[in-house]
Amino acid sequence: MSSRIVTIPNILSLFRLLLIPVFLVLLLLGHLGWALLLIAVSAVTDFVDGYVARHFNQISRLGQLLDPAADRLFILATLLGLGWVGVLPWWLVAVIVARDVLLLVLGVVLANHRFGPLPVHHLGKMGTFAILFAMPVLLAAAAFPDLAAVALPLGWAAAIWGVFLYWWAGVAYILQAGRMIHELRVAPASASDTVDR
Repeated sequence: MSSRIVTIPNILSLFRLLLIPVFLVLLLLGHLGWALLLIAVSAVTDFVDGYVARHFNQISRLGQLLDPAADRLFILATLLGLGWVGVLPWWLVAVIVARDVLLLVLGVVLANHRFGPLPVHHLGKMGTFAILFAMPVLLAAAAFPDLAAVALPLGWAAAIWGVFLYWWAGVAYILQAGRMIHELRVAPASASDTVDR
């Protein structure tokens, strides 16, 4: 673990953050093809910065914060932008964002009980992948109408499956957090009973 700030992965994560306003402007101006290209660029840089960090020993404390922040902000911006231009219905945006808000609240509750963040569940990873796949496919259907016959059903299937897995993982996180907090509360009581005896 490095304390370095200037590394290739960190530069790529910062680049992804800077792409967010450009992406939103292109989307809102109706340049859907260019907006789709920026999603592809963001995905490639996300893969490259992870690869470089792992294989060239450039994992840093800043990178551990910057990379997921860039990912989450790009996803949020994409969801809101696609909702605004009508590519995604607002109910779908709300369902996805609500789950992230729920996990944010759950993280605060765990922190108040002196627990760190929960490990990422494989269901959450699969759900995130499906949603990340669905968004550019649905944008491609809007940008290139000739692709809509294939892209729309494919994108919607991925979106619905992704939301289902996303929330399934969210419920798993809630149950796991509940067990951890319950065990924390039971442990002092058990220790006290043992002392009393």
